[in-house]
Amino acid sequence: MKRKLWLAACALVLASAPAAAQKMGIFDADQDIGEVAFKGSLTADAAGAYRMTASGANIWADKDAFHYAWTRRSGDLHIAADFAWEGQGTDPHRKGGLMIRQNLTPGSPYADVVVHGNGEVCLQYRVEQGGQTYEIVSNVWHPKRIRLEREGDFVYFSVAGADGVLHHAGGSFRIAFQGPYYVGLALSAHNNTLSETGTFSNVEISVPKLAYVPDTGYPAKVESSLEVIDVGGVQARRIVRQFDGKIEAPNWTRDGTGLVYNADGRIWRVPVTGGEPVAINTGPQVHNNNDHGISPDGQSLIISDQSAPDNLSRIWLLPLAGAGKPRSIVSDAEARSYWHGWSPDGGTIAYVRVGANDDSYDIYSVDLKTGARKPLVVGPGSDDGPEWSPDGQWLYFNSTRSGAMQIWRAKPDGSDPEQVTNDPNFRDWFAHVSPDGKWIAFISFGLDVALNDHPPNRGDVMLRLMPADGSAPPVVLTRLFGGQGTINVPSWSPDSKSIAFVSYRLVR
Repeated sequence: MKRKLWLAACALVLASAPAAAQKMGIFDADQDIGEVAFKGSLTADAAGAYRMTASGANIWADKDAFHYAWTRRSGDLHIAADFAWEGQGTDPHRKGGLMIRQNLTPGSPYADVVVHGNGEVCLQYRVEQGGQTYEIVSNVWHPKRIRLEREGDFVYFSVAGADGVLHHAGGSFRIAFQGPYYVGLALSAHNNTLSETGTFSNVEISVPKLAYVPDTGYPAKVESSLEVIDVGGVQARRIVRQFDGKIEAPNWTRDGTGLVYNADGRIWRVPVTGGEPVAINTGPQVHNNNDHGISPDGQSLIISDQSAPDNLSRIWLLPLAGAGKPRSIVSDAEARSYWHGWSPDGGTIAYVRVGANDDSYDIYSVDLKTGARKPLVVGPGSDDGPEWSPDGQWLYFNSTRSGAMQIWRAKPDGSDPEQVTNDPNFRDWFAHVSPDGKWIAFISFGLDVALNDHPPNRGDVMLRLMPADGSAPPVVLTRLFGGQGTINVPSWSPDSKSIAFVSYRLVR
């Protein structure tokens, strides 16, 4: 057994070792990775353009088959190139692009930016040796230029349209490459019975000059990516729109066509397919925070607004279309109130307000017709993020009553609370129940976060998913740079197949 393990280790080392020197331009060598039917090739012209031909089944799943031109680097790095396919090609998902790779085995951890034969642009990544590949799909297709960016333990990407000007594409992933790593050009035919050819020109490898921001709290300047992730299959992420400033808390409209979010105190709507956002008229309430939501019938919008001179949050109800005067839902005595849940029949809301005797939060409900209100979940500790299940049988919330912020649920009236998550390594917030009632999605922070806090701009947060009845432990949907604003409000698609969220990037 020891000899077998030793031989396997030797094989991995040999497979990861640099190939014989075949220096081509700025690259040390080029070679085929994985099983390919036809030997790949690389040539360079006097202008520094690289022409690559490759076979191979794919760059995907748990192993890759492609041609790779590489050099070795360490630390932060940007690699950029103009890329174009030769000919019409055979497979719409042939892939050519830029890659950082830990080793030269077929199952190596890697990150790349690839252009498909049909013009789609993706950031792909594999975190573990032999693990699954995931992707983030850009909302820009048919690019002229692409860039892969490694900054710290995160990878990002930028895409340029016909004008050749690179813009951050949005989305990111945490993957800790150990230096020295491999970086270069990659191409796969996505069909191992033939070869495809692409050209990389104006190739640049540079070290970014980054001014690291010591304050990652609320004042920090960020860019935002409005994203959608599929909860089945390969859990692909798709960029809906990239923003130069901060946006928060997307709601999915009941007809499935739009996303509603807050930014700069206003509430906005954008098509889920991307496009120009449109502000929703909320009257004099123009200092909205990230606790807002859409009624079950899709006609009304509820907001938590801080326009009053005391800057305290109050809850207002108005038509989603924006016509009509917002109606106050809480009194001044309940300032510091934040909406979180709507009963399935649309008649009652659940909200959070500051406790009477301390700064912890408790959960209350109010009947929208009669104005009658009552406490639902009050102590011990702090209780937040209430949301009813679609069948009205459960009220989910997060609470510190166990000594750590975890997900709980209770009967609709707040009675008989029971713990849903019980992981001492994470602080779990904002359980959102899928419309079909089968799943809950929530955000998890590490133990470096204060017990009763869900801060912004954390590099180690996760979106996790588990059965709503707690019958199986949570699984990680994705890891991202995010936190406060990422997924504060209900954000499932009506068909329960996708979740909208926001990721961030510090402006350095």
